[in-house]
Amino acid sequence: MRARIIALIGLLAWSGCATLSGSNDQFFICSYDVVWSAALESLKGRPIQVQDKDKGLIETGWVEMEGTERSYGIFERDAFGNQERVRMTLAVKRLNDVTSVSVLENRQRWHLKGGISQQATKWWPIDPSEEAEATVVNRLQNKLKEKGCVAS
Repeated sequence: MRARIIALIGLLAWSGCATLSGSNDQFFICSYDVVWSAALESLKGRPIQVQDKDKGLIETGWVEMEGTERSYGIFERDAFGNQERVRMTLAVKRLNDVTSVSVLENRQRWHLKGGISQQATKWWPIDPSEEAEATVVNRLQNKLKEKGCVAS
């Protein structure tokens, strides 16, 4: 009983810190190995760049796509392109009887700032897509549900 209380306090403290970082946190009553496998499967179709099971870190490479925001300037020109890129990071942590997964999307847009300086033509951070994060989270939840894991 005492171990569960300590785990719950740790879980609440850890989730508070993760919430500040903008991640989407999920908790499962399931073994670490099962959650790790499901986390990898939930990113299928994305290029995996980092896969460190001991550290609990999965990171995809950048995937570029057509931008979703309006074009630049009063005439809405695409002089420097309308490109975005995205990568996902999943952190899998052991917390006694519970395994947590934090899903975080890092999204950037090419040439978001005006002007013709060197600073204008680079990748600039933009808000993550809640839809993209939700897609990964839903895939993860479905895979773990199939394996008999319970979300907490």
